[in-house]
Amino acid sequence: MPLPDDTFWSLVVTPLLIFCARLLDVPLATLRIILLSRGLKKVAPLVGFFEVLVWLIAIGQVMQHLDRWVNYIAYAGGFAAGTWLGIALESRLALGLLSVRVITAEDAPDLIQRLRDEKFGVTDFAARGISGNVRLIFTVIQRKELARVMEIVRTTHPRAFVSISDVRSVSEGFIYDRNARVAPRLWGRSG
Repeated sequence: MPLPDDTFWSLVVTPLLIFCARLLDVPLATLRIILLSRGLKKVAPLVGFFEVLVWLIAIGQVMQHLDRWVNYIAYAGGFAAGTWLGIALESRLALGLLSVRVITAEDAPDLIQRLRDEKFGVTDFAARGISGNVRLIFTVIQRKELARVMEIVRTTHPRAFVSISDVRSVSEGFIYDRNARVAPRLWGRSG
């Protein structure tokens, strides 16, 4: 027996719309936070506008139909799926810069040369660690290049200590952009 139109709308269509709205607004929230943390202050408010607009549509539907438990499930399910989608989006976009510090127990001319051959800007110097002399190798890279840098480090110095952190802004340094039409590029002031 087919469901009447009202029942179909209230049990299927409205919850599906709520789910899809959350599936859209939660990744937008993730993207907005990423943009803010990377210092992209001009784009983040625009993303925030659409995030809240979509959220208002979703919550409006839930509030109009508080007597329908299926809307609560759709809202929570959309949030969970949207969180997963936001995480996937963040890893695909790979926005921003990273600071990579490599500490080796011995000199590392092979590692330094490989990084430079791959067009990564490298600063290195002798340092003293808890167990004696070490080499500190420092580079700032685009986030999407991390796997390549780690591959180079692991193949040349598999026992090296590696520390990675986000970079909010840089001023006047060398960061190679493999996707740019003209490379290398000197990084100007940002943020």
